[in-house]
Amino acid sequence: MISAAIAAVPAGSAQASPRFCKVASVAAAANDIPHKGSMRVFRRETLCLINRERARHHMRPLRLNKRLTRASLRHSRNMIRKRYFDHGNFVARIVNVRYVKRRQRWALAENIAWGTGSLATPAQIVAAWMRSPGHRANILNRRFRDIGIGIGVGAPAAVHAAARAATYTTDFGRKG
Repeated sequence: MISAAIAAVPAGSAQASPRFCKVASVAAAANDIPHKGSMRVFRRETLCLINRERARHHMRPLRLNKRLTRASLRHSRNMIRKRYFDHGNFVARIVNVRYVKRRQRWALAENIAWGTGSLATPAQIVAAWMRSPGHRANILNRRFRDIGIGIGVGAPAAVHAAARAATYTTDFGRKG
């Protein structure tokens, strides 16, 4: 299941390059199901896959932003814990982590997804987003410079007890 949202309002960080994907332990994570204890690797691999798509379109890579990541991670965990799948008020979540202020110019967007088994891997989630016009537009939006990636272990819906699942939230942003 995937969903996308976007907002742009004119109101009154480490960077992963495509080279990062060549690290064997990280590249292997692209096809593995996220699990506790290794989320940093899965987050980096997701970033790498997204930046690889941007590079194919001659776009600069997105920078991983700690504040956007905090908002993304909180949202993924909240969806799992409360068993819902929705963007809610993603702008308020991003304002609450102080990535942007209400009285400045900014552009924000969000992609969410979840999957079980082999559909829960970073490679499968990014591939699904790239097949969806709204998600693809967010990933390939030239306005965005920063990204937050939150991956939670589990699904926002009841699934078979043996099914390994992951829920993803990516928040895209640009200030000013």
